[in-house]
Amino acid sequence: MTDFANDFTDRAFIVTGATGNLGQAVARIFAAANANLTLVDIAADRLPETLPELAASGTHFLSPDSVDVTDPDAFGAVVQASIERFGRIDGLLNTVGGFRMGPAVHELDLDDWDLMLNLNARSVLVTCRAVLPHLLEAGRGRIVSVAARSGLTGYGWMAPYSVSKSAVIRLTEAIAEEVKDSEINVNCVLPGTIDTPQNRTDMPKADHAKWVPPEQIARVFAFLASDAAAAINGAAIPVYGRS
Repeated sequence: MTDFANDFTDRAFIVTGATGNLGQAVARIFAAANANLTLVDIAADRLPETLPELAASGTHFLSPDSVDVTDPDAFGAVVQASIERFGRIDGLLNTVGGFRMGPAVHELDLDDWDLMLNLNARSVLVTCRAVLPHLLEAGRGRIVSVAARSGLTGYGWMAPYSVSKSAVIRLTEAIAEEVKDSEINVNCVLPGTIDTPQNRTDMPKADHAKWVPPEQIARVFAFLASDAAAAINGAAIPVYGRS
C-alpha cells in the first residue's frame, strides 16, 4: 500500500545518488509505489549490495557502470539506457549532494569551491538538461532535487556549500518558469540536518531526535512526484524536522 492516492505504476524515474542515505530511501519509497526505477551512482558496484531487494526484483535497471552525474556524456548514456529499458521517462529524482565545512572565504581553497559547486549544482544542471527534452516531448513529467536549508542564507565557514545549494534553488525556479506551460513540475526540497550514521558520528552530542530521517524526506519527494502535487511548481519545500 502506498501513502498517496495515485501510485507510480507504469511510470519510470531516474534516481541519482542511489547508494546514498537519501538515495536509498527515495528508491525504496518509489519502488514500494510500483515505479520503474533507473538507479545511478558513482559507485555502481555498490548498488546491488545497498539495494538488494530492488536488484533481485528484476523490475528495475541498476546502472552497471559508474556514472559521474557532472559528466553530460555519462549521464546522457544513462538516459538513453533508461528509455530503452522502460520506453519512457516520467521523472528525475536528484539525491546527489555533499557537504564540506571549510575555512573562511579568504582562506578558501578553490578546489573546495569547485567540489561543492560541481557536486551540488552542476550535477542538477547536467541531469536536468539531459532529461528535460524527453519530458517536453512527452508533455509531462516531474523533477525533484535536493537542495538544503543552508541554501537560503549564507553561512560562515561553509560558503561553497551554501552557494551551491542556493544555486539548486535558483535553477529549480528557472526551469519551472521555462516549463510552466507544460505538464512538467520542477521542485526541490530543503532538508535541515539529515539523520544519517555519518552525521551522528560527526555530531555525537546533538539532539538526534530533532533531525530528519531520510525516509521522511523521501516521502516529500514522492508527494512532489505524484499527481497530488500537480499545482506545485518552482517550490523549495522546507523539511527541517524539529531543528
